[in-house]
Amino acid sequence: MRLQEQPFQVLVTLLENAGRVVTRDDLRQKVWPADTFVDFDHSLNTAVNKIRESLGDSATSPRFVETLARRGYRFIAPVDGMDAEGDTRATTPPTQVAFAATPAAANEILHPELHVPFPRRALVRGLFVLIQVMYLIFYLSALSHLRDVDRVASSFLTDGKSMLLVGAVLITGTLGIPLRFYLISAAAFDFRKLGEKFRRLFPFVLALDQIWAVAPFLLLPQIGIGLAFAATAALLYVPFSERTLIRLAYQEN
Repeated sequence: MRLQEQPFQVLVTLLENAGRVVTRDDLRQKVWPADTFVDFDHSLNTAVNKIRESLGDSATSPRFVETLARRGYRFIAPVDGMDAEGDTRATTPPTQVAFAATPAAANEILHPELHVPFPRRALVRGLFVLIQVMYLIFYLSALSHLRDVDRVASSFLTDGKSMLLVGAVLITGTLGIPLRFYLISAAAFDFRKLGEKFRRLFPFVLALDQIWAVAPFLLLPQIGIGLAFAATAALLYVPFSERTLIRLAYQEN
């Protein structure tokens, strides 16, 4: 891990006080002497951002450096080499302590609600986007083959019910396309309020996804009834997977 002098000094100070709040004034006195003329707030924010970048950390879902608004910062990951009083200075040199807080230690930091290790947010958002793309493919494929949908539906439903199914495909597919584009763009650009927005949208997303969970039965002649049931069972769980991914990527404040 490579850090410039000031970010490294900030990291060492946080490690020396691991688990405790280090105020901004404490960091000013420790790292920026009184005769140093700099924009302290900007310099400190830059230093913390560089530390997070080096550790693969995130301000919204911290695994290492936690921000406490208007107070300071706290190093929250387990640190090897701490003595009984939590002081790293007596047992381990600062450089070794810095390397003790590696991503391996981050695996011990669990999500407070889901009780699983925090994965990389980029991976979580990527999986969420892939799910939205999958549904987009469902919608576009069904809407572009409505006659085939009608033909398959008519093979096991009466004329009235088959038309009702075709109408449901048309309406839900048309509504689902802009929804999926919104979710894809929000996750791709890391919209920080996506967690809050998705929680509000979830009842609608859940209903929509449950309806489209029967989509494999439209391929009944090609895949058979057994595989259709298996695919539907998997799709019934997908909206809950979406919610879990959102909760991992966008932790509630």
